[in-house]
Amino acid sequence: MTGAADLHLHSHYSDGSFSPAEVVRRAKAAGLGAAALTDHDTVDGLPEFFAAAAAAGLTAIPGVELSVDEEDREIHLLGYLIRWEDAALREALTRFAAERRARAAAMLSRLQAMGVRIPMRAVEAAAGKGTLGRPHVAAALMEAGVVRSMQEAFDRYLARGKPAYVPRTGFTAAEAIALVREAGGVPVLAHPVRSGVLGEVPRLAALGLMGLEAYHTGHDAADTLAVCRMAEEHRLLVTGGSDCHGEFKGETPLLGRVRLPWEHVLRLYAAAGQPPPSPG
Repeated sequence: MTGAADLHLHSHYSDGSFSPAEVVRRAKAAGLGAAALTDHDTVDGLPEFFAAAAAAGLTAIPGVELSVDEEDREIHLLGYLIRWEDAALREALTRFAAERRARAAAMLSRLQAMGVRIPMRAVEAAAGKGTLGRPHVAAALMEAGVVRSMQEAFDRYLARGKPAYVPRTGFTAAEAIALVREAGGVPVLAHPVRSGVLGEVPRLAALGLMGLEAYHTGHDAADTLAVCRMAEEHRLLVTGGSDCHGEFKGETPLLGRVRLPWEHVLRLYAAAGQPPPSPG
C-alpha cells in the first residue's frame, strides 16, 4: 500500500500561521495521502480543512489536541476521527476557550505590574481566529517592541517559572480521554518523550488511552524506538506527525517532515470502527 500521512498539524485557528486550506495545499505538495488537523482545544478549522481536502483529493482526518494539566505536568492528548460536531465536545471546548481568555488576561495583569502595558486587543489581533494562548501574548510583546523574538518573550516573561507565567487550567487526563472516546474518536498521547511523560503511559492506558505518537520532529530514532516498544507492550496504536505550526513560531515549516506509513492510518480507522480510506 502506497501513501503516507502527517497526523499532527496546526492552523491559524489555534497557534499556527497557515489557514486550513494552506495546510491542505502544502500537504498535497509534500506528496502526502492523508493529513490530520489537530488544533489546540478547538475544532473550528475543520470545515475549511474538509472542503479544501475534498477539492485536492487528500484524505482529511478530523482531530484536536487537548490540553491536560495534572500536578504541574503538561500532557497533550490528540483525538483522531472524532465526531467534531458532538455537543458535549463542543461545549467542553467552548468552556476551555473562555478559560484561555481569562488566563491571557491574568498574564497581561502580571506584565502591567512590571510596567509592561499590553492591551488585550493586541493579543486578540495576534490570535486572529485562533484560541488565545501564550504564543499570542508573545506576539503582542514583539509587536510592541518589548522583545525581539518569541523565544525572548518566553525566556523573560511567559515560560513556566517566569514572572508573567500563569498556570493553565486544562482537562484532567481522564476527562480528555473520555471526551475523545465519547465523541467516537481515538485518544493518542502526543510526543511522550519530548513532553517527558512516557512513564505516564501505563496509567493513561488504564484510563482508555489508545495510541502513542512515536514519530515526531522532536523525537530522535532512539526516542521513536522507545515509544514503539511502549506501544507494543501496552497494545497501543502508533501514530506520527510533524507538529507543524507553520511560520508562527519563527520556525521553518515542518509539514511533511514526518511521513507515517499508510498501515498506521488503516489501523487508526479500524480502531475508530470506520471504513478505511484510500491513499491520496
